[in-house]
Amino acid sequence: MRALKAIAWWFNSILGGNDYQRYVQHLRLQHPGCEIPSERDYWRDRHDAAAKNPGNRCC
Repeated sequence: MRALKAIAWWFNSILGGNDYQRYVQHLRLQHPGCEIPSERDYWRDRHDAAAKNPGNRCC
């Protein structure tokens, strides 16, 4: 069971599952006066930014 949880954690980390939580933590620590966006807004903005600036993507 422990190995299964470790694999699930690894996939979640690769797919960005914890990114919103880390972003919120960053905002609270570094920018305490800033409004925290909803998780839906965070992902929408992140995907929009990636589409506008493909950077390291192959396509």
